[in-house]
Amino acid sequence: MKLKTRLMGQSFSFKSVKEVLAKANEIKSGDILAGIAAENAAERIAAKYVLSQLTLEDLRNNPVVPLELDEVSRIIDNDVNEPVYRSVKNWSVAELRQFILAADTAHDDLHRISRGLTSEMVAAVAKVMSNLDLIVGARKIKNTAHCNTTVGVPGCLAARLQPNHPTDGVDGILASFREGLAYGVGDAVIGLNPVDDTLPAVIRSLETLYQFVQEWEIPTQICVLAHITTQLRAVQKGAPVDLLFQSIAGTEAGNKAFGIDSRILDEAYAAGLKEGRATGPNIMYFETGQGSELSAEAHHNADQVTLEARCYGLARHYKPFLVNTVVGFIGPEYLYDTRQVTRAGLEDHFMGKLTGLPMGVDACYTNHMKADQNDIENLAVLLTAAGCTYFMGIPMGDDVMLNYQTTSYHDIAALREVYTLRPLPEFENWAERMGIMRDGKLTPRAGDATIFTK
Repeated sequence: MKLKTRLMGQSFSFKSVKEVLAKANEIKSGDILAGIAAENAAERIAAKYVLSQLTLEDLRNNPVVPLELDEVSRIIDNDVNEPVYRSVKNWSVAELRQFILAADTAHDDLHRISRGLTSEMVAAVAKVMSNLDLIVGARKIKNTAHCNTTVGVPGCLAARLQPNHPTDGVDGILASFREGLAYGVGDAVIGLNPVDDTLPAVIRSLETLYQFVQEWEIPTQICVLAHITTQLRAVQKGAPVDLLFQSIAGTEAGNKAFGIDSRILDEAYAAGLKEGRATGPNIMYFETGQGSELSAEAHHNADQVTLEARCYGLARHYKPFLVNTVVGFIGPEYLYDTRQVTRAGLEDHFMGKLTGLPMGVDACYTNHMKADQNDIENLAVLLTAAGCTYFMGIPMGDDVMLNYQTTSYHDIAALREVYTLRPLPEFENWAERMGIMRDGKLTPRAGDATIFTK
């Protein structure tokens, strides 16, 4: 490996592949906080050049956390398809980028090589791509998955209906639920973030969602986003569980901070397949976000983009129905402003899709970030152009329980209108029967939540 170069009369030398990966990153406040970012633009460009010349074999041989120290590294490495890997291992990162962006490279080509890539390779190619490159590359990839319905269908933009309530009040949850459905939102999942993570409360919320979906014959899937150990106990007690949710990190230590490891994920996955209510076979739902490993002091001096890619490598192991990055949720310590959040959203979406996932994005921000609603709408427009699988749908884009801002029911309708996209087919047919949609567009009756009170 050659870990040095000369640029503008100055020599740059890097100690390791991990350092090259970190310093090739676009500016991220989290990398600066961790003390691993490039010192200036010249060093960043030098690192990008050195990274572009490394081979995919170099990256596989140098994971940012050694296999002997980290189960995430081992899972990612063990899942590599060896014949596919051998066919591309001598490619440079620059050659991988060229292949992805080539006019004659299609989804099937990218789907095949994705099976031979490790997360470090996926992160590396994202670092040498522009924002528009990330959009073009991601748009080519169409990953589908099936729970009760099929997500990732070409020509569709799905949405998670997120009817959160600050006290888990049933009336408040159902009010948001009804309104979201009336705007054609909820085809990806009806997903509730509970305040109360106790088993009785989670079962109560699951039964509330399930009974409503059954009463109105809604073709979708439900999920209560409690800790996965609580959901596992709910499944074992016969609660109506379609999807099993968990936030994940890109290192073993990061996942321990979330209270999980591969043994727990394995147990939940097996239980969901055996005892869950979904048709399947894809019954897992994961959320991620750049900076979570650093916030838990579990980053091993690796950069947040590479660690985020490793989240997707871990997620792939469980064949999930949904994955999304909550891209602006952690705060300005990790993504400082609009520019950083936009870049991270495009990176995450591209890396997830190249890993083979049905990738969505929670295009969001917190009130102490240098961002506003227009910025997040801009990101949603870019991501829709990139073929994003799904977004969040929340009343007025303001989550009153999690206390952050994201995409609204109205935003989903607008994005579908602008890009001539539709809900998932089964859900659209149901919405037409309910009088909410006609020929892929909302009717004058849309938004009338009283439809579901009769």
